[in-house]
Amino acid sequence: MTNHDEAASVRPLTLAWVRRHLEAGERIVGAETLHGGATTDMRRLTIGTRDGGTRHLVLRSFVDPTRQGPAEDLLHREADALTTLTGTGVPAPGLVAVDPTATHCEYPSLLMTHLPGRTVLDDEGLEKRLPLLARQLVAVHAVRPAVRPREYVALTTADTVVTPEGADAAIWAAAIDVIRKPAPRYEGRFLHRDFQPGNVLFDLPPEDPVGAAGARITGVVDWAAASWGPADLDVAHCSTNLALLHGPAWGLRFTEAYQEAGGTLAAAAHERLYWQVRAPLAFSEEVQWVAQPWQEAGRTELTTRAVEERLDAYVISLMDALG
Repeated sequence: MTNHDEAASVRPLTLAWVRRHLEAGERIVGAETLHGGATTDMRRLTIGTRDGGTRHLVLRSFVDPTRQGPAEDLLHREADALTTLTGTGVPAPGLVAVDPTATHCEYPSLLMTHLPGRTVLDDEGLEKRLPLLARQLVAVHAVRPAVRPREYVALTTADTVVTPEGADAAIWAAAIDVIRKPAPRYEGRFLHRDFQPGNVLFDLPPEDPVGAAGARITGVVDWAAASWGPADLDVAHCSTNLALLHGPAWGLRFTEAYQEAGGTLAAAAHERLYWQVRAPLAFSEEVQWVAQPWQEAGRTELTTRAVEERLDAYVISLMDALG
């Protein structure tokens, strides 16, 4: 369903910019806000076509400062990533236009094609969806860009980790000591850098609304943090999201599923541990920010405290399993 009032709420300069990138005879007939974006204003625009039909585009605008860095840098990286992914088989949006410095729009913005499907954050059906997520991430890491994106940036340091209240202090101290060491050498891969269920779209049959069977991935979105680095980083990030969404065992299971799908991780156990604990330690600094969109998506039981408890349990499980 489209909303003409929403279309009017898109800033006038941005509307004019979007119109310049439509095909001849097309017009904007409506828009709706897309929820779930943690750092940007996302709208699905409904475009009336010359033959009387409609199609959709997605407008992404950085209206506030982000934790990830300057909007200009993020939009350049996303535009480059979407261009790189064209024709690779990875189901990413197509780039239509980008205005990273807000030269034409009120805010730094990117216009892209709209992908079908929806995100699925339910516990039910996860066992069937997990291998699909793993195979998709292996396919991302198989991309060989003509021009490498920038090297990954670590999201935490040993001195900025926030040990949750009531956590096993000794275990956390040991985990923090792991990332005090220099990063292991690695074979670089093309990374999404925020690959997790909230950025993966599924097509679900009407009779299977949670993807227990018959689900397929229709899109991977939010490429603003695309980087070059070890596959372990993407795997660890997704594993941590799964551990916090569904329980610590699912984080460990995703690492196994990635390898079963043909993905390669660091050879030595201590190297794998370095990357695996780095991700949950980074999450420790922003638990409330991580939990909020999940609650808004219907997972109301995932309070900040509940996520902190799962984070503690996951760090313990990693240190037990890999340490």
